[in-house]
Amino acid sequence: MSNTEEPTQPTTHQVDDTPVRVQALREAARIINGDRNKQYGTPEDNFDNIARIWSVIFRRHFTTEDVAMAMVGMKLARFASNSGFQADTWIDIAGYAGCGYEVAKNLYESEKK
Repeated sequence: MSNTEEPTQPTTHQVDDTPVRVQALREAARIINGDRNKQYGTPEDNFDNIARIWSVIFRRHFTTEDVAMAMVGMKLARFASNSGFQADTWIDIAGYAGCGYEVAKNLYESEKK
């Protein structure tokens, strides 16, 4: 989820009454609702572009939901190759999960019509 905007260093301890887990989710929300849409388009448009490219490269159909899951998998693979706490990994996984939820819900609702 990295881009050119200056990342806020996620808090690793409770600063106020807000639990650290909530602070992490708020940071993920800030990132995916900030300049991302201006930079890459909506998650649905961006993941659709990625899915189309992957579908051609791998000669199988990918959905926007597949892309979101694969991006979470990529972050997990990076985590597995490096020891220690990686705050941005957790923030990015939360961001991809939020985007994945949105595109999967939209995909499901469009198939119901």
